[in-house]
Amino acid sequence: MQTGYYAATGGMVAQFNRMDTIASNLANANTAGFKRDQVITGDFARLYKTAQSELPIANNTEDAAQYFNRAMSRVPQITDAYTDYSLGSMQETGNTFDLALSKEGQFFAVKTPQGIRLTREGAFTLNDEGKLVNKQGYEVLSTDKTEITFNPQDSVITIDKNGQAMTNVPGTTQMVANKKLLVVEPQNLRMLKKEGENLYVPDPADPLKPKDESGSVMQGFTEKSNVNAVNEMIALVEANRLVGMYQKAMDSQMNDLNRDAIEKLAVTRR
Repeated sequence: MQTGYYAATGGMVAQFNRMDTIASNLANANTAGFKRDQVITGDFARLYKTAQSELPIANNTEDAAQYFNRAMSRVPQITDAYTDYSLGSMQETGNTFDLALSKEGQFFAVKTPQGIRLTREGAFTLNDEGKLVNKQGYEVLSTDKTEITFNPQDSVITIDKNGQAMTNVPGTTQMVANKKLLVVEPQNLRMLKKEGENLYVPDPADPLKPKDESGSVMQGFTEKSNVNAVNEMIALVEANRLVGMYQKAMDSQMNDLNRDAIEKLAVTRR
C-alpha cells in the first residue's frame, strides 16, 4: 500500500479530532465560565523526538529503527492539546449569589463526591438548607474548606472583592462577617484536567492554598465563556474542507495509482 495513503489517513484522523474539539467549544459558547480547548497539529517526527528518551532501547541503534519509519515521519498528528484560560467578558446580572472572578488563573472550589473540584462558573444559589451551592448542587467551599451557610433572616448579603461574605444583624443595618470564599490560584494551569460539568480536577500535589487578597470577586456578575463563535465556525469549515481534501487524496492513492500500476506497470513485455 502506498505511503501517501497512510499520510492522508493520518491527516484525516487529526482533523476529525480537531472537529470534535471545535464542536465542544461551540456547544459551550453560552456556558458561564467555560474555557475553550485547542489542539496543535504536528507530525510523527515531533512526537518521536518528544518520546524517544522513554523508549526501552537506546536511540540510533538497529533495534531502535523499528520505532521510526522515516517514510512516515511527516504524517499529521495531534501533538498537543491545551485549554485557553483567558478571561471571558463579564455580564452584570444583579443577582446576589452570581459571582465572577476578574483575574485569569483563579478558581472557586466546590465539594463533589469525588473530592474538591475547581470552577470558574459562579452562578451560585442557596439550597433548602441555606448552603451556597453551584448548579449541580455541589457545596461551595470556604477558606477552611467547609460549606458556607446563610440564614433566612439574612436580608442583606454582600461579598467583597476578596470573597468575604457579610450579612446583616436581623432587624438592623449592622453587618457581621460570615465565611470567606475559597479562591485559589493553581500553581500550574497545565496540570488541571477537565472533568465535565465545567469542573476541573486539581493537581493532587497542589495544596490549593486560599488566595487571601484575590481582589477579583465580583458580586452580581457572571463570566461568559471565552469562545468566539465566529472564529470557531471558521475553524470548523476549514477542518471540514481538509477532511474532503484528504478523502480525495486517499481515493487517488487507492484507485487511480493502483489502476495505473495494474494496467501499465504489470504489463509483461516479450
